[in-house]
Amino acid sequence: MKPILFNTDMVRAILEGRKTVTRLVAFSAEELKPFPTKGYPDGWWFRGRAYVSKDDAMISPQGVMSLCRYRPGDILYVRETFCRQHSEKYPFVYKASVETPAAWNWHPSIHMPREAARIFLRVTDVRVERLQNIDYEGCKAEGIWDDYKTTSEQYHEALAKKAYPVVFSELWDSTIKPADRALYGWAANPWVWVIGFERISRKEAESE
Repeated sequence: MKPILFNTDMVRAILEGRKTVTRLVAFSAEELKPFPTKGYPDGWWFRGRAYVSKDDAMISPQGVMSLCRYRPGDILYVRETFCRQHSEKYPFVYKASVETPAAWNWHPSIHMPREAARIFLRVTDVRVERLQNIDYEGCKAEGIWDDYKTTSEQYHEALAKKAYPVVFSELWDSTIKPADRALYGWAANPWVWVIGFERISRKEAESE
């Protein structure tokens, strides 16, 4: 079982069933790119190695997909902002489920132990793509549908299809350190891991 971190808004989206995909930085745009040669017109380049095709770059033992820490079938436990309390029945409180979070002594998600986890996920799909390839449906699967108030009640669908990627781009940049945005920000269009998942019970997670 592997950990994965989500901020409070994204935890709420998972709990509400709106988030079924997450994107994580893989590498910069320049590390994986077409590299046609006379002998290999469909060649690609990845981290100092030339490959005969994009597919070869992906599946080679030293290629792209070998670097992703997540695989289909992996079981993940979600690390989220939490607080310990002196109660046998309810030993943990979670920021995503508290209406007035200022009153609690919160611990960062990175410090959450596995025994405190309440959300478990099964990885269903893993692929790599350029960040800006995300579309309207991809944005919804990322969980921004309600969090950013761009529902169909406020936007005509045609406008929403334009608005959602803009909203997602702002969300993405908010998660990247300013010093890293030149390589991994929205405008840099890096390669990202696209991790699809489904929520499962603790019992299912612990039995696999």
